[in-house]
Amino acid sequence: MIGCLIIHGFTGAPKEVEDIQNHFAGESWLVYTPELPGHDGTRESMRDADYRAWVYKAQVALEELMKRCDEVYIIGFSMGGVIAGYLAARYPVDRLVLISSAVFYLNPKQIAEDLKGWFLEGIRGELDQNDIYRFYREKIRRTPVSAAVEFTKLVKKLRHALNDINVPTLIVQGEKDGLVPVRSAEYIYEHIRSEDKEIYFFEEAKHYIWYGSDKEAFLKKLDSFLKTPAGSENDDKRSRKRHDEDSAAETIHF
Repeated sequence: MIGCLIIHGFTGAPKEVEDIQNHFAGESWLVYTPELPGHDGTRESMRDADYRAWVYKAQVALEELMKRCDEVYIIGFSMGGVIAGYLAARYPVDRLVLISSAVFYLNPKQIAEDLKGWFLEGIRGELDQNDIYRFYREKIRRTPVSAAVEFTKLVKKLRHALNDINVPTLIVQGEKDGLVPVRSAEYIYEHIRSEDKEIYFFEEAKHYIWYGSDKEAFLKKLDSFLKTPAGSENDDKRSRKRHDEDSAAETIHF
């Protein structure tokens, strides 16, 4: 049986990656998305946040999957991608997917564009109808400074593990992500040791790639990576690709 550990992001919850979980659960995989400590959606719970507890919860979940399954994959989103990379460096997992992984965070240029758009919507009286704006507004309201400090500690402590990742890895990034800049994905690609690695960009996507029009293509890309038998593609697996190149150009190999 295939086991799949999905790790959600900072201030998030299993629900935010529910589409991914349901997609692979339908394949008769054993899919588990643990709720990281303090991530029950309340500000009070996040006040006592400790990044070590987040890592430990994911680690225990991985160990349980490894006991029960023949193959184990890890999918990490945002902060969960940092944790996923750390675990993949320490445990003999079979494949790794890093989505919008926050090795670096905040993209000032894209944030400015988003704020400009929200400002114009506010003038037109349409801002409260913007689901993305309301989503992030609530996240900010329920996130104490102490929790944000724990997030930065986690990134600083675990980022070094990238150098020890030697497992087939897919890195997926939205180019209009205001929270995680493109350079984060580039950094991961350049620093992991695996020769079997791919970095894939969605040109119009933001942080939650699958929340928009790219959802189908995003899930298809994950399928392609996780369901393709090992060794069935070209020997040179190091590649970079954008979603809009799929039908018009070949993968660029390095």
